[in-house]
Amino acid sequence: MDGVLVIDKPKGPTSFDVVRQVRGLLRVKKVGHTGTLDPMATGVLPLCLGEATKVAGFITEGDKAYDAVVRLGAETDTQDAEGQVVAEAPVPPLNTALLEDVLGRFRGTFEQVPPMYSAVKVGGKRLYELARAGEEVERASRQVTVYELALRDFNATQLHLSVRCSKGFFVRTLAYDIGRALGCGAHLEALRRTTSGPFSLAQALPLADLPALLQAGSLAKRLVPVAEALVDLPAVRVSAADAERVSHGVPVEAPSLPGRVRVVGPSEAVLAVAEVVRGRLRYLRVLV
Repeated sequence: MDGVLVIDKPKGPTSFDVVRQVRGLLRVKKVGHTGTLDPMATGVLPLCLGEATKVAGFITEGDKAYDAVVRLGAETDTQDAEGQVVAEAPVPPLNTALLEDVLGRFRGTFEQVPPMYSAVKVGGKRLYELARAGEEVERASRQVTVYELALRDFNATQLHLSVRCSKGFFVRTLAYDIGRALGCGAHLEALRRTTSGPFSLAQALPLADLPALLQAGSLAKRLVPVAEALVDLPAVRVSAADAERVSHGVPVEAPSLPGRVRVVGPSEAVLAVAEVVRGRLRYLRVLV
């Protein structure tokens, strides 16, 4: 079974828990996710099965989109509702003009410091491991981009936001920073990922539905082919003769394109992921 299975992750399990469940249910040895979702988060979690695991690292490069609920008036040690409250403050009177002024500071490209409770590594250790041991270490900021940040609704203590952002962006930290900007503190109360790269909720299957689909023999039809999973990469099409060379890792000539490309043969199957260097393909992953 090869391809990408898009799961609508429920609240509670970790992304690794979902991987283990799917691996056991489908009896597939190679299963990997393309970017973690926190246990409290729900929504789009693409899982690569079989040969698709070879390109999992390239699928993670896509933009992400989320619907988020921010709770104002309280900060937590994890920056979300799973943590312990560490500070509280009154929420100022809110209005659209005030909120749009604050949100405007978090649109575009800027530096973001990852939270202590995250899988980012510092000195060879995950930050959450250090945090659980009671340590707090200095974290280098990372450049992130918020393409869209929309205020959907608000009340006296809550903001409902939609966010479209680059890989590596922490919505929890956005909630924290918004709270600081308003002077009252805040944390992320709920999060739902609506898209991840080319994958959306429309394709996602609830985890609880997998056994019935498997029994009915229709689960394989819901797999997204590798070619579709890599649709965000520009295509370089090669002839049958060059496809044979690609399969053996032999560089072939290609038109100059920036960044990574998918190499496609006459049958439209993806043969490799590569970069074009001096007019020739340099392979990052050969799939055949």
